[in-house]
Amino acid sequence: MTAMTPGSNIPLSVTRVAVDVAAPVRLDVSGLLLTADGKVRSDDDFIFYNQPQGPGVTYRSGGGTAPDAIVVDTAAVPPAVEKIVVTASPDAAGQTFQGIEPTATIRGADDGTALATFTPPRLGSETALVIVEIYRRNGVWKARAVGQGYADGLAGIATDFGVSVDEEPAAAPAPVQPAPVQPAPVRPAPPAPVTDPRIAAAAPPPPAPPAPAPGTGKINLDKGRVSLQKNQTVSLVKGGRPLLSQVKMGLGWEPAFRGKDIDLDASVIAYGPNRNHLDSCYFGKLSILNGSVKHSGDNLTGEGAGDDEVIVVDLGRLPADATGLVFTVNSFSGQKFTEVAKAYCRLLDAATGEELVRFDLTGAEPQTGVMMAKLIKQFSGEWEMTAMGDFVKSRTVRGMVKPAAQAL
Repeated sequence: MTAMTPGSNIPLSVTRVAVDVAAPVRLDVSGLLLTADGKVRSDDDFIFYNQPQGPGVTYRSGGGTAPDAIVVDTAAVPPAVEKIVVTASPDAAGQTFQGIEPTATIRGADDGTALATFTPPRLGSETALVIVEIYRRNGVWKARAVGQGYADGLAGIATDFGVSVDEEPAAAPAPVQPAPVQPAPVRPAPPAPVTDPRIAAAAPPPPAPPAPAPGTGKINLDKGRVSLQKNQTVSLVKGGRPLLSQVKMGLGWEPAFRGKDIDLDASVIAYGPNRNHLDSCYFGKLSILNGSVKHSGDNLTGEGAGDDEVIVVDLGRLPADATGLVFTVNSFSGQKFTEVAKAYCRLLDAATGEELVRFDLTGAEPQTGVMMAKLIKQFSGEWEMTAMGDFVKSRTVRGMVKPAAQAL
């Protein structure tokens, strides 16, 4: 049985899997069927105790003596559905996960054999979690450990993935039955909302329609250079084989106003399987992890063409406990990123100089730190790079350690 870490994945060896989620308190466990755009097709794709059946996905109650579970029959999942996310929230309204970290166990649904477990580390104010996802990639089904927390309960997860949420009426509601779905060949208006009293109790005032996720989908390097959008991920796999050679992360920028120097510092922060900080490589410490990560040195102005600072990572020499790297840039001189132009990061093959991946940072915010990209090692041994572009108030890498750990 595999103990998974955030971001890791395993191939599924069985067609039918069950994901049960256990904790010291009673949990509500649910599943959402998502298409390529990261949204449900309708509220029928939200599977929970009050709507326990969906195409290829079933909610299974533990009856209060065993963990609730989401069962996925991958052979029966519609082709339009790319992933099923499994969520959990404490049954008690307003309770957080602090001190009651849940554990998800992925099992063969027919024989109960445990395939993997995952316990999200360092939880605090979260009242709901996307804990794991079952997803389809190149015709193969896999499971990925996620551990993404929400502070606004199951309602936050539901609305994030496109489920309609009604506020609870003032009077105590009668037991709720699944809302009937009216057939409609064209869907100009949203379907009847799912009315789960526990979701409704946590629901915020009606929000504006959520913006679509800017980057979705998973790609590899087989077709050459990849240009990433924010939140998009690329597997460092070429020709079906993981890339295990030296790679260079080049980071560049220019002053937004002519003649004004911008002193930005590129760094990489290394983490272990439990998001524990291993070390940081920056202008004050140019080599870490036995030389498997090296920094080119400080650029004080941002002037000149090409990469301003380069970090070389030898993927094949990284210690086994180094499973996550976050690449950051800080404005040591205190200017905000709104005063910086043409900020980008790019990944190159160190042996050939070939550019593999590029992420151009746009829409700068008036902050002094930014998390540009992260590399996460998968259970299979391959590395995945995700474009981030998340801004933080910090002039030094020291202030980036905690937010970067939370972003893994």
